[in-house]
Amino acid sequence: MRIPLLLASLLLASAAHAAPPQDRSDDMERMLTDRGLMGHIQHVSQTVVDRTSDLVVTAVGFLGVPYRRGGNSAETGFDCSGFVRAMYNQTVGHLLPRRAEEQAAATEKIDRSELKPGDLVFFNTMRRAFSHVGIYVGEGKFIHSPRSGAQVRVEDMNGSYWQRRFDGARRVQEAQTETTAAISGK
Repeated sequence: MRIPLLLASLLLASAAHAAPPQDRSDDMERMLTDRGLMGHIQHVSQTVVDRTSDLVVTAVGFLGVPYRRGGNSAETGFDCSGFVRAMYNQTVGHLLPRRAEEQAAATEKIDRSELKPGDLVFFNTMRRAFSHVGIYVGEGKFIHSPRSGAQVRVEDMNGSYWQRRFDGARRVQEAQTETTAAISGK
């Protein structure tokens, strides 16, 4: 899977290196178009944006569903990791592990400054790492199922409670696999 991506990168680099500086971007775009890669790149990019949008829109549709420890459906209620797992399964078709710390271990670590809607945000709410998880929705906000007696809601990560407990951000790697497969034509 990585070899076709590597070959495409090398072709791009060699084409860009051979062209005079002012013509590099035009030549690169022309080469991508000639090889049918420009359409693939645009399609993959739009697919990732659409799926991320679908994920966030779907998650927002569950606002108000009550918290339930061990819950993983709207009918029974959600706990934090059950909510995240259900949203990814329903919208992306990717089944994440059940517990928050397992979800952290199964996803790619990213810097907080790299957060995009659909990424996972983790918090230390029970005096242990990765004890709480939510889905980043953008503009410093995340959606989650917080605790007993509460409901699925959107909160600001910059609020003092969440800021002090922020444990890290992660990205589900499914989109990267699809990008690689689409570029390589598989």
